[in-house]
Amino acid sequence: MVHDSPDNPDDRARKAPPAASDTPPERLAGPDVDPAAAGGDDEDDALLPDILEESGAVGEGPLATGHEAIERAVRLAPTSPGVYRMLNANADVLYVGKAKNVKKRLSSYARQSAPLPARILRMIAATVTVEIVSTTTETEALLLEANLIKQLRPRFNVQLRDDKSFPYILITGDHWAPQILKHRGAQTRPGRYFGPFASAGAVNRTITALQRAFLIRSCTDSFFESRTRPCLLHQIRRCAGPCTREIDFGGYSTLVREASDFLSGKSHAVKQELAGEMEKASNELEFERAALYRDRLAALSAIQSQQGINPRTVEEADVFAIHQEGGFSCVEVFFFRTGQNWGNRAYFPRAEKSFTPEEVLGSFLAQFYDDKPPPRNILLSHDIEESELLANALSIKAGHKVEVTAPKRGEKKELVNHALTNAREALGRKLADTATQSRLLEAMAATLSLPHVPKRIEVYDNSHIQGTNAVGAMIVAGPDGFVKNQYRKFNIKSEGITPGDDFAMMREVLERRFKRLINPPEDAASKAKDDDFPQWPDLVIIDGGRGQLNAVREIFANLGLTQVSLMSVAKGPDRDAGRETLFMPEREAIKLEPRDPVLYFIQRLRDEAHRFVIGSHRKLRKKDIREAGLQEIPGIGPSRKRALLHHFGTLKEIERASIADLGKVPGVSAESARRIFEYFHPQPG
Repeated sequence: MVHDSPDNPDDRARKAPPAASDTPPERLAGPDVDPAAAGGDDEDDALLPDILEESGAVGEGPLATGHEAIERAVRLAPTSPGVYRMLNANADVLYVGKAKNVKKRLSSYARQSAPLPARILRMIAATVTVEIVSTTTETEALLLEANLIKQLRPRFNVQLRDDKSFPYILITGDHWAPQILKHRGAQTRPGRYFGPFASAGAVNRTITALQRAFLIRSCTDSFFESRTRPCLLHQIRRCAGPCTREIDFGGYSTLVREASDFLSGKSHAVKQELAGEMEKASNELEFERAALYRDRLAALSAIQSQQGINPRTVEEADVFAIHQEGGFSCVEVFFFRTGQNWGNRAYFPRAEKSFTPEEVLGSFLAQFYDDKPPPRNILLSHDIEESELLANALSIKAGHKVEVTAPKRGEKKELVNHALTNAREALGRKLADTATQSRLLEAMAATLSLPHVPKRIEVYDNSHIQGTNAVGAMIVAGPDGFVKNQYRKFNIKSEGITPGDDFAMMREVLERRFKRLINPPEDAASKAKDDDFPQWPDLVIIDGGRGQLNAVREIFANLGLTQVSLMSVAKGPDRDAGRETLFMPEREAIKLEPRDPVLYFIQRLRDEAHRFVIGSHRKLRKKDIREAGLQEIPGIGPSRKRALLHHFGTLKEIERASIADLGKVPGVSAESARRIFEYFHPQPG
C-alpha cells in the first residue's frame, strides 16, 4: 500500500477503528504472553503454542451452574447485535463472542439438551457470569469482538500470536533532499509510505537495492547538513551526494520521482526510461554514464528477482493460506502491493486441535487487521463463514472497498496455492525444530538429574566497565527455543553497590526478578493464570563458578525459593568452548564431553545471555557517551574535538570509524586514534 504523509485526513481514517473477528461458540483457544520488554528490529520466529487438549481443566464447576449463569443472562439479553463475555469465578474472561442477536446466541448455550462439543461444555462449566455490550450493527460487534480478544486474551478464543507492526519504506517529504529509510509505528512524518513489508530484513534489502538504483541518501538530516565532502556511500555509487551539491536540486528530484514511481508499481516505465538513457549515453560515446545506467537497471532487476513470484494481474492483495498438522495450525501471509511481492510471514495461532481450518482462519483474519490497514483484496485458501460481514467491516476501517474471497481458478488461485505450499513447509520446519528442542531438554534433564524436563529456563548475566553503566539481563528458553518476548534487562542503580561487585549486582537482579514473581501485581497475577508459557522457571543458569553458585544459593534461601533448580557454568581454561565446568548445589562438578549435545545447548544459552546483556550495556554506554561528548576522552581537547567533528560530521560517525580512519584526521596521532577507538569500543567486564 502506498500513501502520503498522514497529515492527510484520509490516512488518519485508515488507522482509525479496531478490526475484529467473528467467533461463534464453535471457536475456542487461549492467551498470548506479555509483550517484549526489550527488542530489536530482528523478526523473531513465532513459537508453536501448547496444544489445548479436550480434557484440559479451566477451573471447571458443575455444568448445571454454568447453565444457570447463562440462563440468567438470557433473561436480560437484548435481541439486537452485541458482544458478550463469559467470566469464571475469579472474574477472568474465558471467552468473547459476538452475535447478530445476543439473546438467541446465548440461548444456544443455555439449552442443556443441545449436543455441544466437549470444549464448549468445559467453557460453560467454568462460567459464573456473562457480561453483554450492545452495538448498533453486527459490523460494530465484529470490530469490538476482535479488539477485546486482543486486549483480554481469553482462553477460549483463537489467539493471534507474535503480532507485530510491519515495517514500511518512507521517502521523507520535509527536506529539499528527501531521505529513504525504514519506518515503523505511527506515520506522522511528512512523506510517502510504501508497504507493508513482511520483515525488517525485506525492507533493508529493498532499501539497499534502491540506493544502488536511484542513489537516494539514507543519512540523517543532521549528518547531511554537517558534510563538507561526500561520504563513502557516494564513493561506492549508492548516493548521488546532494549534501555537497554533487547533484543539483532538479537532478536529485528526478531520482526521487523515479524511486517513488518504482515503488508505486510503475517499474516497467522506470526501467524503460533508464534503458533509453543508457542507450542515449552509449550513442554519444559517454560510456561511463552508460555504465551508471546499466548498474541502476541491474539493481532494479535484483529487487524484482529477490521478490520471487510477482503477479501479473493482482495489483494489491494479502494472501492467507492455512495448513494444519499434528494439532497445530500455520497461517502463511503474503503481501502484494503495486504488483510486487513485498514478502511473506508465517503465524502459528493458538487454537484447540479440534478447530477446522475455516474456523481458525476466520478468527485469525479480523484480529490480524485490528491495527493494520487492509488492502483492496484479501485472498484465502479456505471459504470462511461471514466473509461478507468481514469485508464490510474492513471496508469501513479502510475507507475503501475490501473484497474477501477464496479464488477457485486463475492467477489468484496460483498465488493461494503458492502460499499454501509455504504454510505446509513452514509448519513442517517448526515441528521438526520443536522436536529437536524437546529432545535436548529431555537429555538435559537426564544429564543434570533434574526432577522433570524443564519447560522454562532462565539465564542471567551482568555487564559493566569498572562498575559504570552496570546492567543485568535475563534470557528465557523453552520447548520452542529462545522466547525473546520474555527477555528482560535490569539497569543496576543501587547506591550501596561497590563498583564492579558482580555478586551484589547479581543479588539485585535476582531479588527484583523473584520478588515480583512471589508478590505479583494483581493484573499480572490474573493474566498469568491462563498463560500457555510458565512464569516460574524450572532451571536458573548463571555465568560463573562455585563461588557465584553459592552466592545465588544464599539469595534463593533468603527469598524462600526451593522449587527452582540452579546451575552455574564456569568457562574452561583460556575460555575455550567445550571445556566448561558445570556446578550444581550439593553435587560434584560436572564435566561433559566437548561434543556432547547437552553441553553445546548450554553454551548456546550462555552465549545468548552474553549477547543480550552486552547489547544492553552498549546502548547505555552510547547514551552516556553522546550526552558527555568527546571531552571525556583523555587527551582530546577542544582543537582535536573540532577537527574530528569537522572530518566525520557527527559523533555517531566518529564512533563507527576505524583506528586507521581516525588517524587520518589532522592533529590526531596514532596513539590518540587508538585511545579514541578504545573509548568507543571497550571490552566489558
